[in-house]
Amino acid sequence: MNLDEAMNLYFQFLLVERGVSGKTIEAYKEDLTIFFDRFPEKFTTDDLYPSDLNDFMMVEGERGRASSTIARRISSLSGFYTFLETEGILKESPLKVERPKQEKRIPIVISTEQIEDLLDAPKINKESGARDKAMLETMYASGLRVSELCGLKLTSINVRNGILTVDKGKGAKQRSVPIGDFALKYLTDYINRWRSKNPGSKAPYVFLNKEGKPISRIYFFKQVKKYALEVGITESISPHTLRHCFATHLLNNGAELRMVQEMLGHAHLSTTQIYTHINEDRIMSAYRLVSDRK
Repeated sequence: MNLDEAMNLYFQFLLVERGVSGKTIEAYKEDLTIFFDRFPEKFTTDDLYPSDLNDFMMVEGERGRASSTIARRISSLSGFYTFLETEGILKESPLKVERPKQEKRIPIVISTEQIEDLLDAPKINKESGARDKAMLETMYASGLRVSELCGLKLTSINVRNGILTVDKGKGAKQRSVPIGDFALKYLTDYINRWRSKNPGSKAPYVFLNKEGKPISRIYFFKQVKKYALEVGITESISPHTLRHCFATHLLNNGAELRMVQEMLGHAHLSTTQIYTHINEDRIMSAYRLVSDRK
């Protein structure tokens, strides 16, 4: 695969699945461009090697770059290589490089009232609106990743028990996620009323476009943005915001952290714990507001 194609796939992943801002993606592009300027002999992904991160760090050090700059560029490069490995494009993991730990970014979460407005935005009297409504309701009710949502198959839905079975990331493991009756209603309505008449009705995937092909992550990203603007949500949200809200709203209502971890498919509890910081931030901001008025 040529490098431009590989980078475009990576930036699409960051935008749609991770909800990374356009400004941050531009910074990643700049870092990767600098790397490939330093190593002009690299033209395709076959030219990428596990030792590249160490080699790049040494080159940047010799050029007198600040340690913070080197750490940021290595982090950008490491994310790119890890993505390519996860996608099966690279056969070997990049070698670990000692660098300063980066602070985790607190995800954007909107209120339950805003979520309700967003979920009610699609017009369900036509196929595209009924499908988008089912996708939004399913994602918020189950906490699926956008790739899991777009790749959901009919055989993965257990209507009787209200369970969705999804792959755990890119590996062979699967996890079962409950989906409530409310979301399941819109999901089954879409399948029975609209999808059954779609040109791709025999396809294994649940969510189809008008040509019968699976809905793309970019399409769903654009639809979420469109519906958010329609209902007056000013925050910069993405499909991943629904996953963030799913986790945060569960914890706000007393769900156990490990249960949320299992539903999200996080390998490590520390990844799920970031959602507890959102509640802490709200509590501390309220405390500061009261303190300042005394």
